[in-house]
Amino acid sequence: MTGTDRLCVRAAAVALLGAALALALSGCSPAGGGSSNGSAASVDATPIAELAAVQVREYKGKKLSSIEDFRENSIKGPQYVDLSTYKLKITGEVETETTMSYADVVALPNAQKAVTLNCVEGWSVDILWRGVRLTDVINKAGVGPDANTVIFHCYDGYTTSLPLSFVLDRDLLLAYQMNGVNLPAERGFPFQVVAESKLGYKWAKWVTEIELSSDPTYKGYWEQRGYDNTADFR
Repeated sequence: MTGTDRLCVRAAAVALLGAALALALSGCSPAGGGSSNGSAASVDATPIAELAAVQVREYKGKKLSSIEDFRENSIKGPQYVDLSTYKLKITGEVETETTMSYADVVALPNAQKAVTLNCVEGWSVDILWRGVRLTDVINKAGVGPDANTVIFHCYDGYTTSLPLSFVLDRDLLLAYQMNGVNLPAERGFPFQVVAESKLGYKWAKWVTEIELSSDPTYKGYWEQRGYDNTADFR
């Protein structure tokens, strides 16, 4: 089998898996798996090993890490978000507070980037991320005149923030896929912030709300516990 043949087979497998994920998500039942905080959730629970088996491992000649090459370090363990009730809120210093469903978000124009996540614990992963531009999401609500900070609120209660100018200038993604497969629950499904050039605690997972704020000194979960609020990777 040639390299081209192998690539075609792998692409077909990824496409088939994506279709299966879509069917599973559309047919979710409240009797499905439970969330780590004890509430019922209707989610796709495809094992991460199955997703890893069909993931893309190379992009434009660059080797990619596996979606399994992460260490679990979230504050309450993996979260399992119920898509039948999930809403993404855009609030705060906006022209009109807005609520979007998962389908509304993924219907926006998408883009992909190979970006390295560097964890403050000393490990890193190179992943191909696909998602929507945070700029497009924020523009659905409109930026208020006093906004200068973007605060991300997550399903597990985690928060972190980034300067609005950084979000807009770097064209950051709100990812829903990694290495060609839908985000596993363990990696932040339905959405994770791809905070390129920032340390991993700025990469908010399981995002449920994007709040525009006029407080540039806002500190999130780890920042309140002494972590640098800038979080530049050096």
